[in-house]
Amino acid sequence: MSRDPAPPKFPANPSAFRSTPSGGDAPLPDIKPSASADIAAFVARARAMSPCATGSRGKLVFALDATMSRQPTWDMACSLQADMFREAAGIGSLDIRLVYYRGLDECRSSGWISDSAKLARLMGAIDCRGGNTQIGKVLSHARSEAVASGIKAVVFVGDAMEESVDSLCATAGELGLLKVPVFMFQEGHDAIAEPGFREIARLTGGAWCRFDPGAAAQLRELLRAAAAYAAGGREALQRLSTTAAGATRLLGQMKLAP
Repeated sequence: MSRDPAPPKFPANPSAFRSTPSGGDAPLPDIKPSASADIAAFVARARAMSPCATGSRGKLVFALDATMSRQPTWDMACSLQADMFREAAGIGSLDIRLVYYRGLDECRSSGWISDSAKLARLMGAIDCRGGNTQIGKVLSHARSEAVASGIKAVVFVGDAMEESVDSLCATAGELGLLKVPVFMFQEGHDAIAEPGFREIARLTGGAWCRFDPGAAAQLRELLRAAAAYAAGGREALQRLSTTAAGATRLLGQMKLAP
């Protein structure tokens, strides 16, 4: 069976999605854990390459589980994503890269998006499909982007974990060394996913938060808080925490992070 999935249906002008030379949308590669002997060199090289200049645009990887169980929340996330841009607008600027996985072996990313309407159009053209989780590909992609473009944070929204937690944590540890926090927002109460999500958040210096299925207000608060951090760092998150419970939840865990 081919491992190259058929391209998804996108809007008439899906230019924000990355393309291969053949014209298809580029799938993300499988996760490749680094050997321990390579980690020190990797981190030194990454810190030298990452553009982290003061005043640069905040960059956030927004990753979503688009397997079939998530269809109701996908629709909700489509309607809420504009709140991230609105929150960031009062702080600085924010570019978002959408990453999603679904189906047998499909995991794709968009280009950098700075317009909420464009992001909404892209998300609205994606339908959820049955399949297993591919969190490893999301983390591996975030690690690459941390080196290439200096991302400030990763947001992941999902409800399950069907991969080796040790492999995921190896990549999460590298993101932690690169000082890229991962905010793991868990929908529902899956007992297998929760400890893995918590550990990924801890290793990266991020935070794990649960929201109830269909709870738009809860997810909105969490997305706003993550956007505030990506656009303005811990200081912006602290300011938001005086009025928003979601920011307080994130800060409470980030203070305890190593």
